[in-house]
Amino acid sequence: MYMNILSHEVSIYGKTRFYYAQINIGHPPRPYFVDPDTGSDLTWLQCDAPCVHCTQAPHPYYRPNNDLVPCKDPLCASLHAGDHRCDDPGQCDYEVEYADGGSSLGVLINDVSLVNLTTGVRITPRLTIGCGYDQIPGPSYQPLDGVLGLGKGKTGIVSQLHSQGLIRNVVGHCFSSRGGGFLFFGDDVYDPSRVVSTPMSRDYRKHYSPGYGEVIYGGKPTGLKNLLVIFDSGSSFTYLSSQAYEGLLYLVTKELSGKPVKEAVDDKTLPFCWKGRRPFRGIRDVSKYFKPLALRFSSGWRSKTQFEIPLEGYLLISSRGNVCLGILNGTEVGLQNFNIIGDISMQDKMVIYDNEKQTIGWTPANCDRPPRPDAMSI
Repeated sequence: MYMNILSHEVSIYGKTRFYYAQINIGHPPRPYFVDPDTGSDLTWLQCDAPCVHCTQAPHPYYRPNNDLVPCKDPLCASLHAGDHRCDDPGQCDYEVEYADGGSSLGVLINDVSLVNLTTGVRITPRLTIGCGYDQIPGPSYQPLDGVLGLGKGKTGIVSQLHSQGLIRNVVGHCFSSRGGGFLFFGDDVYDPSRVVSTPMSRDYRKHYSPGYGEVIYGGKPTGLKNLLVIFDSGSSFTYLSSQAYEGLLYLVTKELSGKPVKEAVDDKTLPFCWKGRRPFRGIRDVSKYFKPLALRFSSGWRSKTQFEIPLEGYLLISSRGNVCLGILNGTEVGLQNFNIIGDISMQDKMVIYDNEKQTIGWTPANCDRPPRPDAMSI
């Protein structure tokens, strides 16, 4: 089963690409553009219930049916830590907060999603989603209809489809650096023999995390280690905690010493940009000044795996022709205890979250088209 990914370029930190997917919900089914987010569980749509505070969206707000999820439903309980009170037994209220400070408040409802098989068969699984009637946008807000929660929790779309016997409990994505890409559900779209995998952390189960990693720069260990890492497709950029960020910035700056590249203080595209003797047209123009990155994880007894990050995975060219660092200081935006691998570092890779084997895997891929024609689209 796969879902096409679309993309759009906007001016957030300069010219930045964000990715979104289309889902079809309701009877009759209506299209909605959503942010595919492996960092959260709940799928929700901006909802005319009526809406207290909604943001600009590409489609009319979702009109909910009356199939409310009761407060005692297990999916409702999974959204609330510990014993949650039922102020209204007939409905399940929710509030989700995101790392950038954005949030959505609403109620859970059940509705059908139209799934088209490429064989021509249509199925309509019943899904539990959020009817979000009060949104606070964070600084990374995009004008979308909602969020597609791909996290590992019970309310996640992956868990729901798996519990209905439609897929194995596996989800993955492939974001193209040229724009677009695809999501996939189940394990029938990739060759496992080509995938590099590492176990999911047993100590940090809330998100897709391989546990603690170490930064490798130019193939050499940096001493920047014991970094708790999360794979988060809902984040456009990659974030390191303050100490690791400053350490990496020092290494990059040291590497540029004596080379015809100077800091472009007047370019506010991202916190750190550099200019050459003439404007850079692409990442290829700066390949002699920067080195590739990697994150190294322990994957077993004396065994380690590396998530390779080429120059395109952490640098971008600004509209002024300068090269900018696409890794940001996570501590400054409130990410106190973990580091995020965002979309910029996952481009042109198939990234696979296997909740049955409890592994995270990746392999280089052409993300411009799904690899298998005998799949499903949503």
